[in-house]
Amino acid sequence: MSWTDERVETLKKLWQEGHSASQIAKQLGGVTRNAVIGKVHRLGLSGRAAPSQPTRPLYKPARPPRPAAASPAVHASDRPAVPSNLRRTEPVATRPVISQPIVPYVEEPGTATVLTLGAKMCKWPIGDPSSDSFSFCGRRSDDGTPYCVEHARVAYQPSQKAKKRDGGTDLSRSLRRYL
Repeated sequence: MSWTDERVETLKKLWQEGHSASQIAKQLGGVTRNAVIGKVHRLGLSGRAAPSQPTRPLYKPARPPRPAAASPAVHASDRPAVPSNLRRTEPVATRPVISQPIVPYVEEPGTATVLTLGAKMCKWPIGDPSSDSFSFCGRRSDDGTPYCVEHARVAYQPSQKAKKRDGGTDLSRSLRRYL
């Protein structure tokens, strides 16, 4: 669909009122949001009266308070029947995570340089790479890792997610969806 003078005037008016490109495209009909944006750019329409407002509220209204639980003086026969397949959920106690603090260790100059570094040597950098005293740890590394045991402990920290994960609670949590 082509841009007639009437459609351009409508575009200018809606743009100055603060309508979004999508809203203008819907009102004009036969054009896309990108066509509206391109025409606005070619016309040099930059100033807007006010930014467009979202059509729905940005917050949800507060939920009404739940009714109070039945008092203990109410007899079991007076309570409404509750299906037996519903179960009560109890809060899961979390285990305290005991982590070993990392003790700061002052590195002594390593024994390996870039030229002497071998395949099974620790490649942990020690010092400032721009200084002449820069070196690598050079101790023996095992299991195909680039670092010795001490530096591997520093380099490979266990993830926090793995520490929090408990197999039994994960299984019960995933099964709750289906029960």
